[in-house]
Amino acid sequence: MNTTSRPVIIRQPQEGEVLVTPDVTMRLLIDAGEAHGAVSTLEVTMKQGADGAAPHFHTRSDELFYVADGELQLLAGDEIVTVGAGGSIIVPKLMPHAFGATPDSGARIMIALMPGVERFGYFRLLDRISKGEADFTELAQAGEDYDNHFVDRQDWWAERNAGRR
Repeated sequence: MNTTSRPVIIRQPQEGEVLVTPDVTMRLLIDAGEAHGAVSTLEVTMKQGADGAAPHFHTRSDELFYVADGELQLLAGDEIVTVGAGGSIIVPKLMPHAFGATPDSGARIMIALMPGVERFGYFRLLDRISKGEADFTELAQAGEDYDNHFVDRQDWWAERNAGRR
């Protein structure tokens, strides 16, 4: 018996929109509009050592990361931690964070922003930038629309670059 006015939302594996760069594949699952503002979800697969997201924060949503495979290196506030398959992290809104696959492993993660913010347009913009179809300056201009605010965290980049050959 359905006791809610909202319908169930089901996204089968073959149904998600897929965006691909040489090192990262994003599968867009369910965006906030479809979920009535409750959540926005995607799956991110990164090759060994690949960067996922530069340091940033959100003003309207907490962010859940679930590590399905591999190892994820994550900046959360002042901590840089590694989380293995089966682990999860919740980053509160306003906390600077960043992520990438560890130098020794790839990673497949699920991300959920709660409450949801329309984000698929942001990932499509990243895809266009990676293909040279949009300019990087558009990313900064889109920050408010997609609640993505970049911060300078040299400690994160020093740690990320220390593991690269």
